[in-house]
Amino acid sequence: MRAEELRDLAAALLCAAGMGTEKAAAVAEVLIEADRMGHDTHGVALLPRHLDEIASGSMTLEGEPEVIADRGATVAWGGRRLPGPWPVPRALDLAMERAPRFGMVGTAIGNGHHMGGLAAYLERVTARGLVVTMASSAPGVASVAPFGGTRGALSPAPFAAGFPTGGDPVLIDISASVTTNNMAMRLAREGRRYERPWLMEASGEATDDPTVLQRGRHGAAGRRSRPWPEGLWLGPLRRGDEPGPVGPWAGDGVKGMVNAIFIQVTDPGAFAGLAAFTLQTGSIAKNCRASTPRPGGGAMRLPGEAGLRRRETAMAEGVSLRPETVEALRPWAERLGIPLPSHMVGKV
Repeated sequence: MRAEELRDLAAALLCAAGMGTEKAAAVAEVLIEADRMGHDTHGVALLPRHLDEIASGSMTLEGEPEVIADRGATVAWGGRRLPGPWPVPRALDLAMERAPRFGMVGTAIGNGHHMGGLAAYLERVTARGLVVTMASSAPGVASVAPFGGTRGALSPAPFAAGFPTGGDPVLIDISASVTTNNMAMRLAREGRRYERPWLMEASGEATDDPTVLQRGRHGAAGRRSRPWPEGLWLGPLRRGDEPGPVGPWAGDGVKGMVNAIFIQVTDPGAFAGLAAFTLQTGSIAKNCRASTPRPGGGAMRLPGEAGLRRRETAMAEGVSLRPETVEALRPWAERLGIPLPSHMVGKV
């Protein structure tokens, strides 16, 4: 299905559910970009959940973010549970506008709705010769156990970064957990298991069963493979902008798809200049690609390369949706009076 056609369909469903045209277009674009880059757990597969949140009243559809603070180089907004993919690009645009003046600009949004896959936002910044870091968290989710623990205390804590190299940018999108909640939910729905024991039972035993997360914070927790202080440090960074002393945490009874995010945009021109910066990053990228791969490991590549190639393919050949995603959209299309394209229905 052509990406533009799928984007228009997503926007039409959101508008029919009550979302304004501008917000619906922003949400649809971020979801489609995730699918184009191959991050399909954070693409159109999230659309039925967004529609659920609208129907339940858990997502705010009207108004603007609340300006909590604005000191020029630092900005804090209260997201008011507005659809996340709408204020995040605006925050990035504001940071990019101010970065040449201040060198670095930090923007934080608290109490926002789900913001989608962070990788979908990065290239809009790197294309302008700027460096971006983004750190997000979900205060209502405590599915990741601290190292040595068995009870979930942290959210998966996505972290993304992008920087120009003179060629393709490096686009990093990782998290403080081995896997994602969205992937666990997908596997559980499909009755499948992980390839490896990436989750943990409440007893502390490793498991490949994704349904353990459905038992909640007291029943299971995601395992980690990286040092857990990463998630511990990034939590306050992302949530410190929210109402109250530190904002809502997992223990505060926060429900729904609530996200907080911290964004930092840096202008290399405020330091040695973009040319000097890309000389270094381009050299690093070249050296990494020239490294001899392990036997059977395939060609060396940098973070973001595969996503960029997948996007090129999707732009030329269209976006493929999983049958389960199409099936989940069907009842919403019928309820909202937005017919699914015949060629899309035929794939189910």
